[in-house]
Amino acid sequence: MNNIPMEDNFEDILGKAMRGLGLEDPILEFLTGVPEVTIASLKEGEFDEAALRKVAAPLGLDSHTLVERAKGDWRPDPVELDGLRQFNTVFEDMTVNYYLLWDPASKEAALFDTGTDTSDGLALVDELGLKLTHLFISHSHLDHILDRKRVEEHSPGIETFVNAYEPVEGAKRFQPGDTFRLGALEIETRLTKGHSPGGTTYIVKGLAKPLAIAGDALFAQSMGGGMVSYHDALATNRSEVFSLGDETVVCPGHGPMSTIAEEKAHNPFFPEFK
Repeated sequence: MNNIPMEDNFEDILGKAMRGLGLEDPILEFLTGVPEVTIASLKEGEFDEAALRKVAAPLGLDSHTLVERAKGDWRPDPVELDGLRQFNTVFEDMTVNYYLLWDPASKEAALFDTGTDTSDGLALVDELGLKLTHLFISHSHLDHILDRKRVEEHSPGIETFVNAYEPVEGAKRFQPGDTFRLGALEIETRLTKGHSPGGTTYIVKGLAKPLAIAGDALFAQSMGGGMVSYHDALATNRSEVFSLGDETVVCPGHGPMSTIAEEKAHNPFFPEFK
C-alpha cells in the first residue's frame, strides 16, 4: 500500500525535536540567529529553506533530508512480500496501520495491532484459509488496539501478547528479548521505548526479507514522538532497529513501509548514517 501518505511533514519533525529537547523558540533563535517569528512560521508549515537548514543542527536533525521532506522529494519504494499485508485504517484526523503476517507453508497467522477496523484483514484470513493464532500489540495507545474485541471474537483461540512494561488487560505479558514461533517464522521482541513505556518492535525472520514491525518507534522519514522520553526513543531506535540489516523492511504504525537502508539515507532524526 504505497499510496499511504507519509506520516509527518517537516513541521511535525521540527516540533517533535523541539519538544523532545525542550528548546523553546527564543533559545533556538539565540543558537541559530533565525528570528522567533520565522521559527514560529516554520512550525506552522511555512517552508523557508535557509531558515530550516539553520535550525536543523541544534535539534540534532540532518538538514538535507529535512529539506527533502519539506519538498516532498522522496517516498520509499513499494514493498510486496508473500506472507505480509499492511492495512491502513482511519482514526480521527489521521490513519493507523496494522499488519497480517503468515507462514505460507503452514498458514499459521498473526496480527500485529488492530488499528480501528480489522474487517479487511480478517476477510483475508478467511479468504486464504489462514489460522489466526496470535495478536501482538506494539503498544497500548488506543488507535492501535481499538478493534481487539473483533479479532478475538473472530478467532476464539487466539492469544494476545504485550510487553510486560506496558500491560493491557487480558493480554499475556512477555519480556523484551522473548521469541515466538509462527510456523516456520521466528518473531523476536525488542524494547523500543520512548514513545510509550513498553513500545515493542517485532523482528520477523523467515520470509523473503526480514521485517521490523515497529509500531510508533519509527516511521518512513520520521519517528514517533517521545511522549515518555525523546532520548530513549532515539536511543532505542539506534540500538534495536538501526542495528538490523539494510534489507530489513520497516513496518510502521503510521505511514508507508520502508527499509533500514532507506531510513539511514532519508530519516532526518538520524544524521549519523548520512
